[in-house]
Amino acid sequence: MSLLIVLIVLGAILLYLLFMKLVLCIDTANNEYYLQAKGLVKAKIEAHETELIQFKCNMFFFNFNFYPLRKSRKKMKKPKSKKIIPHKSRRIGLKKIIRIANTFKIDELIVDVDTGNCITNAKLFPPFALMNGYGGHFRVNFEGRNQLLLRVQNQPIRIIKSFINF
Repeated sequence: MSLLIVLIVLGAILLYLLFMKLVLCIDTANNEYYLQAKGLVKAKIEAHETELIQFKCNMFFFNFNFYPLRKSRKKMKKPKSKKIIPHKSRRIGLKKIIRIANTFKIDELIVDVDTGNCITNAKLFPPFALMNGYGGHFRVNFEGRNQLLLRVQNQPIRIIKSFINF
């Protein structure tokens, strides 16, 4: 009986991990850049006062900060001579990359551009007007604002299905 309960709980956790939403957000107007597994973990990239950038990871009730540009304090060991074993290279084909890219769903896309040149801005107006009909907000302004807001989501089960299905 207890084995059955443990298997049901493990199955529920596995189903949650397969169907949870993964969200990638890039917002240049608010300086917000993060990758989030809804209800599990959120990893942010933020500016720091002394360091250039910091990664902030929030997992349940734990908060971790990581500074990628800081030198590590570990001593480097001298590499031992190892026999080099040639192994088969795994190339990811273009078809696989396209199938994986098609599993992503764009929730929100806002592009607000000013090139600084009024002639180039005028040339961008017609293509941006055409792209507005396909599910994004593309704007050309003459006020010096540049903004990108991209919010993309996916589920691990969709990525796995794209590998299995041909």
